[in-house]
Amino acid sequence: MDDKRRQILDQALALVDERGLAAMSMRAVAERVGLTSMALYPYVGGKDALLDGLVDLLHLELGTTVGQDPADLDWRHRLCALGRAVRSLARAHPSAFPLLLNRSAAGPSASWLAAALQGILADAGVPVSEVPRQARLICAFLLGYTTGEVTGGLPGSSPEMIEGAAEFDADLEDLVGMVELSAAPRTSTVQPDDVRRAAG
Repeated sequence: MDDKRRQILDQALALVDERGLAAMSMRAVAERVGLTSMALYPYVGGKDALLDGLVDLLHLELGTTVGQDPADLDWRHRLCALGRAVRSLARAHPSAFPLLLNRSAAGPSASWLAAALQGILADAGVPVSEVPRQARLICAFLLGYTTGEVTGGLPGSSPEMIEGAAEFDADLEDLVGMVELSAAPRTSTVQPDDVRRAAG
């Protein structure tokens, strides 16, 4: 990422952290980096492109937090570590984090989370045809749960639950169990067509 673009995005993220997403404008960001609003355009485009840049920056930060994804580390530990890193990112940037759920991932780093999940699922032995679907499901849970926490939109949430990690960790263990079931060899010889015929 270009140094000037990174500086602008870092300042935009800091602004959102301090004053909320509604306070972010081209003018406000320009003031923080000592440029005019028009001078930002060659680096980040307009406001929509700037928001896309924040999505990219958040993914980049997530990847840096998780670090290397060693294949020799058990996939269960990798999945739980990734989930906790997503939650940590949400709590570090509560105003900007919902962008990950609400905006398309378009930048060069924005596919990091999906790629990491797909690698974990492949190493777990999930059938290739099931990997994209399960990666989407897990991604939806991680982003949806953590966005709900930081915005107060998670049904039944309380300050105590949000401050603690026990319930989230329990949910991560449920995800591990779901993946294990998907990766387990099918022992049943009953086929879906047989079930439908028996039900009919």
